[in-house]
Amino acid sequence: MSMIPPGVRGAAWAAGSDAPEKKEVRIGFIPLTDCASVVMAAVNKFDEKYGIKIIPTKEASWAGVRDKLVNGELDMAHVLYGLIYGVHMGIGGPKKDMANLMTLNNNGQAITLSKALADKGATDAGSLAALMKKEPREYTFAQTFPTGTHAMWLYYWMASAGINPMKDAKAIVVPPPQMVANMRVGNMDGFCVGEPWNHRAIMDGIGITAATSQEIWKDHPEKILGTTADFVKQNPNTCRAVIMAILEASQWIDASISNKMKMADVISQKAYVNTSVDAINQRILGRYQNGLGKTWDDPNHMKFFNDGAVNYPYLSDGMWFLTQHKRWGLLKDHPDYLAVAKKINQTELYTQAATQLKMNVPKSPLRSSKMIDGVVWDGSNPAKYADGFKVKA
Repeated sequence: MSMIPPGVRGAAWAAGSDAPEKKEVRIGFIPLTDCASVVMAAVNKFDEKYGIKIIPTKEASWAGVRDKLVNGELDMAHVLYGLIYGVHMGIGGPKKDMANLMTLNNNGQAITLSKALADKGATDAGSLAALMKKEPREYTFAQTFPTGTHAMWLYYWMASAGINPMKDAKAIVVPPPQMVANMRVGNMDGFCVGEPWNHRAIMDGIGITAATSQEIWKDHPEKILGTTADFVKQNPNTCRAVIMAILEASQWIDASISNKMKMADVISQKAYVNTSVDAINQRILGRYQNGLGKTWDDPNHMKFFNDGAVNYPYLSDGMWFLTQHKRWGLLKDHPDYLAVAKKINQTELYTQAATQLKMNVPKSPLRSSKMIDGVVWDGSNPAKYADGFKVKA
């Protein structure tokens, strides 16, 4: 195959002669609403159209997902953006070259504070900072993995109100499905996690939503389809086929309210998220409540496709996680931000898959976003950006 020029090779693949190298693909997931596109690609049999069979496998923790990806027990996973980057950089466990095939969703995570804190007036970042000053003690906040998205949203949000998460609080790691139970017994003052566990805390009367992740960064990247660099090298056609199947599932989910409701019914089942469907089916439509009587419709709720805007693996998205890893002392030195992102994010493979499906592909691998603290991130000067924060490790 390697002797064939890329253009001809692309045409040959388009004609169906580039069959998937591996037909059965084990994709790990954690019980969260945003595993939906992986699950629905299998349940709705979108995978069969591309000559593969996706086997979604439920995992207990992000550390477990990491270990099984690294040792090859899983081919791919619904996984935290920052986890893949952490493993690649050797700061999130065993060091291994990793790959990001696509973004699975934007938005739809949140920060929950305990009812006890809310009763003392801490209902957002500013009032939390005021309470922590007024009543000094050890405040404990949970995230889901040290280099992961939830750790970064939590730290960024706290820092926006002048709280240094490394000095003023204690951070612990708790797997997503265990967050609510841990808060119930008083193990933490707050947590950052994906849905449905924030809404579940409200339903169970033990927590309030202090912030959504889309308030921190509108249309932020969240979970990705992660694998090892070795797997991509050995199975490029399989990777392309999986991207196409999940793109189709993503488009299907976002296509209508009735599809979203069907998705909620499926993923609420024991084999997947294992919670009541009413914990899932409100926030996927942007119907929010904070647990203190406030309700609102959020147009920036969890999106899986959004006309193709969600799924492209932007280089600037990956670089952002590296800037935060540097900010919080997880990385000691500045990496070559762009080179790392180019190595991990499989923009070419993604573009081939999306083009084949006649889906939109952005013109630039960098995008610009304004954060909760008013700072703009565009990927142009990551070292300066990482060093520019007042609150850091």
